[in-house]
Amino acid sequence: MTYFIDRRLNGKNKSAVNRQRFMRRYKAQIKQSVSGTMNKRSVTDVDQGESVTIPKETIKEPMFHQGIGGIRHRVHPGNDHFIERDRIPRPQGQEGNGTGSNNGNAGEDGEGSEDFIFHISKDEYLDLLFEDLALPNLKRTQYRQLTEYSTHRSGYTANGVPANISVVRSLQNSLARRTALTAGKRRQLHEMENNLEAAGHVEPCSLLAEEQLRKDIAELREKIARVPFIDTFDLRFKNYEKRPEASSQAVMFCLMDVSGSMDQATKDIAKRFYILLYLFLSRSYKNVEVVYIRHHTQAKAVDEQTFFYSQETGGTIVSSALKLMAEMVEKHYDPTQWNIYGAQASDGDNWADDSPLCRKILMEKLLPAVRYYSYIEITRRTHQSLWQEYEKLQTIYDNFAIQTVRDQNDIYPVFRELFRKQLHDVPD
Repeated sequence: MTYFIDRRLNGKNKSAVNRQRFMRRYKAQIKQSVSGTMNKRSVTDVDQGESVTIPKETIKEPMFHQGIGGIRHRVHPGNDHFIERDRIPRPQGQEGNGTGSNNGNAGEDGEGSEDFIFHISKDEYLDLLFEDLALPNLKRTQYRQLTEYSTHRSGYTANGVPANISVVRSLQNSLARRTALTAGKRRQLHEMENNLEAAGHVEPCSLLAEEQLRKDIAELREKIARVPFIDTFDLRFKNYEKRPEASSQAVMFCLMDVSGSMDQATKDIAKRFYILLYLFLSRSYKNVEVVYIRHHTQAKAVDEQTFFYSQETGGTIVSSALKLMAEMVEKHYDPTQWNIYGAQASDGDNWADDSPLCRKILMEKLLPAVRYYSYIEITRRTHQSLWQEYEKLQTIYDNFAIQTVRDQNDIYPVFRELFRKQLHDVPD
């Protein structure tokens, strides 16, 4: 039995640097593919890695090739069918017949294209998914419990990835090492060269001594040359560390309509939106409280499992959820100490006389207290009374936003639109 032992430096994960370079170079294409795959995922696997597909023509590397024109002579062995100036027809159904995502199937004109499949991890997937997103209008309050992490330089380290190598510091170490190892030899070489210049050329014994001296000088120079210019001992890498930064405490209220008008497909879209919101909050911020409120004719604060998977249903009174949220804010979440956010999802179906009450509760109790309140209406029908009342609020309040979701393909674009990072979102 034969065993192979990899003794190369950085043998394990040796392609990590190439992988990072590839992701930086083709970040736009990878991010576009990630956005497309988001809508195809189920609720249970949204936090897993992903195999993204990039068109092959977008990752071509620049290269030098011989230009068109000029006279060139070529010898093609076995040519017994063509003579000079014959035109050779293009082979049908051959070009582009590769083994990419099209499974080797070329188009009708004989042309096709391969796709490059690239697997990214869960962390890479979520980083790309939530890039440039932030809680709007986040401000620092009296009690700072929301912990954010930022990356800072922290000196140098002897171990690291080649992408973080410090060239200047490594060369300084190399110079110091070579100076320490060769200083004595260079002094000895300098003395021997001076003796060689002063040696006489008269007596035969002096000639023999001179020849031996030249050999000793050559050997000494070889010893000095054998000292490597750079060694792994010299390498220094830029070190980075994540430091916690105190910020404001925040709470997110998630309000979901579970009435009878919300069919299973509509509920699944609402769940996707809220799971996306939960992943965003849990990944971007620490210690953000999430309050789940389900409602039909009555509203109830529930846990995460009940919120996403309970089968309870009934009629529709949207104001019941808004009243419960207002009561909880008044009892437990002082707006001077908390950044309060609300996200509501519904199909827009509501009692006509209840919609004005919803607008009143938002105007008088919630919008003055919250940093940001978003409402998504999941419907393909014409908007009803609830949307019309909410439209009136959108023209008055800057911290209120409404969006329409028609199918699952709209979830991620709408989510990015609601939580896109703005210049004024930096905490003061």
